[in-house]
Order: sequence, then structure tokens, then C-alpha cells
Amino acid sequence: MSKIGLWTDSHNFPSLPLMKLSAYHKAMGDEVEMYMPINQYDLVYASKVFSFTDDIDTNSVIQADEVRRGGTGYCINVKNGREVFDNSKNSSLPREIEHIYPDYALYPQYKYAVGFLTRGCPRNCGFCVVGEKEGLCSKQAADLNEFWRGQKEIKLLDPNILACENNESLLKQLAESKARVDFTQGIDIRLTNPDNIELLNKIKVTMLHFAWDNPKQDLTKYFRRFSEHTKIKSDRNKVVYVLTNYNSTLEEDLYRIYKLRELGYSPYVMIYQKENAPKVIRRLQRWVNCRWIFHSVERFEDYKG
Repeated sequence: MSKIGLWTDSHNFPSLPLMKLSAYHKAMGDEVEMYMPINQYDLVYASKVFSFTDDIDTNSVIQADEVRRGGTGYCINVKNGREVFDNSKNSSLPREIEHIYPDYALYPQYKYAVGFLTRGCPRNCGFCVVGEKEGLCSKQAADLNEFWRGQKEIKLLDPNILACENNESLLKQLAESKARVDFTQGIDIRLTNPDNIELLNKIKVTMLHFAWDNPKQDLTKYFRRFSEHTKIKSDRNKVVYVLTNYNSTLEEDLYRIYKLRELGYSPYVMIYQKENAPKVIRRLQRWVNCRWIFHSVERFEDYKG
């Protein structure tokens, strides 16, 4: 029997790879626990989500015979001020681990199921690593029962579920589960249509997220069509991420924000590389993302904060 330690830099959301590794090693009869620097291990897995966080051995010496590192955070390099994904550093879980039922006991504080039904995205956005990491085609990766067994809530991690050719079948699985579903990575508004919106209406959701990242694309018709067919009527439950400080002007940012509010959506400003953003963009974010200010001060030009 081996003693296995599990570490991640993500502290506000369960690590799916670590839950799968835990399930695998427990099935092999190994002792598994979240990594503690004072303990000695036969094997430690380090899963890094972010490029800007400390590594497992930044502040302490790892007491282990072997350390295996993986995750997006280890694959990001910064070139010319922008993050670049290095696929040569990327690694995947072995198939027998990738498709194992996660060990939810690793995170007893979270009561929901977590997983991917699809992997990959065809959009190839310059600020996103999914295309390089998972491929430019959205493909089915699992059925729902691979990671869900009756939990009342499901957190989906799919980058673009509607881009998968099997999306209707997968949406039906979610609807039939009767569980509350959170599409954590959002829905691609450009791929919505009356048929899949009808399926989304059958899924128990409280809120849906979308994105309007490219100011050169006018997505007005897609947002308008979605509003015409969705059962979600409150703007507070239709949130749209608006990417700023990435190939857009202030005027283009304001156009998207004003248009979304006009169409009955709640814009939410995201700043690319916030540490390098102009002060006016930071002010814009404060104005939009503080809801009571956004609703009481109609125009950014009148915002004095």
C-alpha cells in the first residue's frame, strides 16, 4: 500500500483530476489524502490550474519519493505580455483514470457533481487555451452517469457544449436528471436556435452565462432570438461576459454594454490582464459589475466613481 498526497492551487472549487486520481488509488488499496507538507509520501500529484499562483514547493520542501505535476498552470508561458499555451508540457490522465467515477469524498463540503460531457471548442480564441489543449472540435467525452449519481446539482465544465454534434442528446440527459445544472463555462449564444433553446428550457437552471468577447462581431440578433424563446425572463439571470482590454476600444466596450442592457441581459465586464489595463477600463468594470450602481447611473459618462 502506498501513501498518496494530492495538491492543487485551486481552493474554491473541487479539482476533478485529483478526485479521479483519488478514486483510482483508493480502488488500488492506497492511502490517499490532501497533501500536507509535514507528511511523508510515496507519491504526490500536483495539479495547477493557474499560471500566476505559487507551486507546491514554493514555500516548502516536498517529502515524497516521486512528484507528478500536471494541469494548465504548468503549460502557460508569457510572451510579449500575453499568455501562450505550451502543448509540449501538456499531459492527460490515462483512460482508466479519466473515465473513473470521481471520489467526491475528497471534498465533503461540496454536494454537487462535477464533470465534462464534451471536450474541445472550435472558436480558437486568442485569449483561451482550450483549442490548443483539447482540440478545435467539440466532441462527446462522457455520458452523464460517468460523474453523476443522483446529486441535486451538477456543475458542467464543458467549454462549448452546443458545438458538439451530439449536443441534443446530452441536453436531454441533463433534463432527465431533474438536477439543477450550472453551465460554468457558459453557452455559446451563436449556436443557440429554437430547438436547443427548447431543450435548455427543460433543464433546471437558475442562471445562464454567455460571452460577447469580440467587438467586431455584432451578436445582437442571437441575443434577441434567445430572449424570444427562453423561459428565463429576468436580466439578472442572463449574464453576459464582456471582454475588455483585448483588441477593443472604450467605444466598442460601451456599445456592447449598452446593447446588452437594451436587450434585457446583464453585462459583466472581464478585463484581460487587468494589471496592465488603463484606469478608465477599471472604472468601467466597477460601474458595470456593481449592480446597484449600474442600474442607478444609466450612462458611464455620468459615473463619478
